[in-house]
Amino acid sequence: MRPSFGSKLMEYRQISDSYSVSGQILPEDIAAVKAAGFKSVICNRPDREQPGQPTADSVKAAALSAGLEFRYIPVVSGQITSENVIEQAAALEELQAPVFAYCRSGARCTNLYALIREMEE
Repeated sequence: MRPSFGSKLMEYRQISDSYSVSGQILPEDIAAVKAAGFKSVICNRPDREQPGQPTADSVKAAALSAGLEFRYIPVVSGQITSENVIEQAAALEELQAPVFAYCRSGARCTNLYALIREMEE
C-alpha cells in the first residue's frame, strides 16, 4: 500500500530495495514517509523552483523531528552535474536505508540513481 501524501494519494516508485522516488512532498507528508518504512529522505529539488513549493528546510525539520535522516542535494532540472552524482552516491552510502528521494516529478532522483549505477560499473 502506498502512503497518502497531503490531500491526495501520491505514488512513489521503488527503484531498488533501498531507494524509492517521488514528486514533491510537503512537511506534513513525512509521517506517511516514515510509516512506509523509510529511514532517510533526500531532496533533489532546488528551493524556489516553483512558487508555493515548500522549502527543503521545512521538509528537513519535519524529517528530523520524525527521527529520519535528511540530505539536501539540489539538482537543476535538465542539468545534472558530476558533482550532483558524486554527492548523491555519497549520501546513499552514508544514510540509513531505505531512502526516499524527491524532486518535482521524481525524474531527477531516478536519473541520479541510474548515473550512480553507471559510475559503479
